[in-house]
Amino acid sequence: MPALHELLAQDAVELDVEVDGWEGAVRHAGGLLERSGVADERYTQAMVDSVVDKGPYIVVAPGFAFAHARPSDAVHRTGMSWVRLARPVEFGHTKNDPVSLVVALAAKDSSAHLDAMAQLAKVLGDTERTAALDAATSTEGIRAVLSEGTSVETDATPVGTTASESASASGDQATGTTTDKILTVCGNGLGTSLFLKNTLEQVLSTWGWAPYITVEATDTISARGKAKEADLIFTSGEIARALGEVGVPVEVIENFTSTTEIDSALRRLYDV
Repeated sequence: MPALHELLAQDAVELDVEVDGWEGAVRHAGGLLERSGVADERYTQAMVDSVVDKGPYIVVAPGFAFAHARPSDAVHRTGMSWVRLARPVEFGHTKNDPVSLVVALAAKDSSAHLDAMAQLAKVLGDTERTAALDAATSTEGIRAVLSEGTSVETDATPVGTTASESASASGDQATGTTTDKILTVCGNGLGTSLFLKNTLEQVLSTWGWAPYITVEATDTISARGKAKEADLIFTSGEIARALGEVGVPVEVIENFTSTTEIDSALRRLYDV
């Protein structure tokens, strides 16, 4: 899989862009994918339709929207676009608006999607690198920051017990039984859920729980059937409302790049 900066063509970055509202921002990001030969106009429309159908779930962190759609024949090769807005716009997210950065990803298949998402999540979870990205004044500056190493220090601290030794959020609280699985859910299972999965796995690794808990990214429809196999579900507010009651705790995460927020949620839900 190419490195993150290699997925971002020189002509797929624009800074201080003026747009009219969230749709203009997404269409501009899609237009850059089209211009660089990554995808065609059908993919841009699919990204817009996804927000219309499912709400502003693509706003995964304060000021940041991750535009994407399912892999399809509208994608010619895996690639990204990067749009920093001159004036932030509202997507309708209750916590993370307004948005000043829109990154669009088009992937040929789910494997490419997963690799790119993992790299991007690590970058945006690193406060020093996000500050450098905010300060960059050129395409070359953006790509230089993205080309740096992707190791990330989390704010989580090790936990002495494993998930099996701690009371499960969905299992029998008296016996502490657990399925040792967490679902991260988005509209199509190939976008924001992967962002959340990556950050969650960073925290579990810091705790020493990574060998004991499986994290699965999935879509809304599949999550309803898989919920009984999981201890809990992490997702956005919009997707949580779409899921409804599924028989296990559904935890809304506001900032998908925040190891601190996820660490706190895990401690509460597993009674650590």
